[in-house]
Amino acid sequence: MASGIRLWRCTPLALVIACAGESSRAPVDAGSDAPPAGTATAPPPLPREAALDARFVKITLHREFTCEGASFADFNHDGVTDVIAGPDWYEGPGYGTSHPVWPKEAFDPHGYSDCFFEFPYDFDHDGFTDVLVVGFPGAPAAWYQNPRGGDALWARHDTLPWPIDNESPLFADITGDGAPELVHMSGGVLGMSSPGVDPTEPWVFRALTENRGYGAFTHGLGAGDVNGDGASDLVEASGYFTRSPESPDGLPFTRVEQPFGAGGAQMPVVDVDGDGDADIAATLAAHGYGLSWFEQVPNAAGAAFVEHVVVPGTTPDAASSVLMHEPHALAHADIDGDRLQDLVSGERFWGHVPDGMPDFDAPARLYWFEQARAAERVDFQPVLIDDDSGVGTQLTVADGNGDGRPDIVISNKKGAFVFLQR
Repeated sequence: MASGIRLWRCTPLALVIACAGESSRAPVDAGSDAPPAGTATAPPPLPREAALDARFVKITLHREFTCEGASFADFNHDGVTDVIAGPDWYEGPGYGTSHPVWPKEAFDPHGYSDCFFEFPYDFDHDGFTDVLVVGFPGAPAAWYQNPRGGDALWARHDTLPWPIDNESPLFADITGDGAPELVHMSGGVLGMSSPGVDPTEPWVFRALTENRGYGAFTHGLGAGDVNGDGASDLVEASGYFTRSPESPDGLPFTRVEQPFGAGGAQMPVVDVDGDGDADIAATLAAHGYGLSWFEQVPNAAGAAFVEHVVVPGTTPDAASSVLMHEPHALAHADIDGDRLQDLVSGERFWGHVPDGMPDFDAPARLYWFEQARAAERVDFQPVLIDDDSGVGTQLTVADGNGDGRPDIVISNKKGAFVFLQR
């Protein structure tokens, strides 16, 4: 994880939308991004407009289809958080100046890009943040080395030649050594890839589970301490894995059968209800509908999970409070600062393009779901942030402008967008 960046990962009530009229779509004052008097003139910030939820301001980086992954990090080592969206990174705080990482290619939105995820990290430990790029499921991954400024293209290192099979790989420290690993499926098993002393040499893939026949396009993956033993466990749509107590290194992980939907996106392992144990949030079908959180309820057998529906997994009608098709990315964060974990998701527009449908001008919605508690009840209230962006395969929520509030960056077939909290 890039130094200094705070990341938030990963029973419906009535929808509350801070709707505004046409005047709310007017450009919003750049505010604190304007340079102080007497300083060198900086490039102007990109145009801004009010989002549907008044707490956010929408910044459109571009309207091309170049990728479906994006993230926050400080790439020029100036102490200000920047944005990366596919082949370019954008200087914060205004994002008006961009720099190439690799040659840009605009893709046909009827197909797919070569960039599904971007995970910033200083792999060569030179003080400048690099980026790990995961492409189309079943393809290898590579990392790009930051040239320390300027507009030189970043050196590509093809150090992960094996296929990254699943649709929602994770970049997280599951070993507890302080360095993140790429957690993913490959060759039918769930495992992790990590560099050695020299990150430009081939990385090492280590199987963490027995071969379960996982193939390309497997949906749903999460990591976190499910059983409360202090070590990271693994979660996928049909069950979870804990470290084996019979093995000195805990491998292979022991599987517990537990359905968490049909296979969605990222699966945050988080104490949703604040009772001290880990619960699991998941979208129910990445190319369908549905969002739930699964409450961990200890019992004599160890643990069981009770599903609480946030958004039904059935096709909504026009009167539904949430219209969210293809929720292919999910994150959790305390959006409103009340110390309760909220959820963020939306529509992956044209994730699978139906023949002749939908119209490219059709809505692509982005929501956050505000957690509220009453007695022992947990509810999530949907709030529509935007209806012309949606999500890609990666949804990054972080404090992008240093004000202590979570912001959002996404990239998809509609373009690339930053949503800053006011």
